[in-house]
Amino acid sequence: MLPSPTQRLAPLTTLRLGGPARRLVEATSADAVVQAVRDVDAAGEPLLLLGGGSNVVVADDGWPGTVVHVANTGRVVERRPDGSVLLTVEAGTDWDDVVAACVADGLGGLECLSGIPGRTGATPVQNVGAYGVEVADLLVDVDLYDRRSGAVRSHVPAAELGLAYRTSVLKGRDDAVVLRVRFALPGTDASAPVRYPELARTLGVEAGARVPAAVAREAVLDLRRGKGMVLDANDHDTWSAGSFFTNPVLPEEQVPAAAPRFPAGPGTVKVPAAWLIDHAGFRRGHPGPGGRVALSGKHVLALTNRGGGTTAELLELAREVRDGVRSQWGVTLSPEPVLVGCRI
Repeated sequence: MLPSPTQRLAPLTTLRLGGPARRLVEATSADAVVQAVRDVDAAGEPLLLLGGGSNVVVADDGWPGTVVHVANTGRVVERRPDGSVLLTVEAGTDWDDVVAACVADGLGGLECLSGIPGRTGATPVQNVGAYGVEVADLLVDVDLYDRRSGAVRSHVPAAELGLAYRTSVLKGRDDAVVLRVRFALPGTDASAPVRYPELARTLGVEAGARVPAAVAREAVLDLRRGKGMVLDANDHDTWSAGSFFTNPVLPEEQVPAAAPRFPAGPGTVKVPAAWLIDHAGFRRGHPGPGGRVALSGKHVLALTNRGGGTTAELLELAREVRDGVRSQWGVTLSPEPVLVGCRI
């Protein structure tokens, strides 16, 4: 029997790619998420958890089991005696809605993470970061469902999550399901210190300065729009999974002489993957097989679906870019999105 339209996964991903699931369950509360996962585990079926679909590449064959769509929403703001704020957010809440609401409420801290697609539950898994701020800077703890024990673990401290550059101990595993997330915010309307040079130049301030959070948010959104990194159904440059490759962290002696670099620990530096791609001969808009997928016309780090593409075509383009960079620079780029039923 052919899958029904509600079982198609492509419309649930920002790439708009991916085949059908055998079954799709919409879970609109944390309890519903837990029960859905327990039911799938009891039935011995393959489980895929899907939130905003912004950091995932799903195979053309789809998923052979059940997809639980995490859709529990809501946030709670608690003022603490020292004036700071504890922000509790349900995992299925749209991330940019959270940032926008905080800025509207006069709460700074998250504004540099504006415009990032996806759901809040994914932010600690990926240790989401942008423009000099990452989730690890503000994360207090998370509530998890532990599939191995069948128990809900409340207030698991951020220190136990192994947060590092675009990763955590939660990434690449499916036995711990994020149910809600808590952040500590300063409680004022000032932005986080502006550390990212491009953002500082845009705002006309020195590195380390603070500006009103609303001003920083608009500047970040403008920068992201210019790179095709704010979702727009009419702009195929945004039909992507965001940055497809992570910025490699390399020993200093392995870094190309002309490459930009940023400190990443003793003896190592982080090199922009976009620079490596561009200087390996790949330009904005570089087409993949058949021309239905391509590098973004605004940003070489994003692989995009131009309409009618397939996951297989996207992965072929990813391999071409990866292999080209490796041939030119001796550096192997690693994908940032989660690859479901596929690999490069």
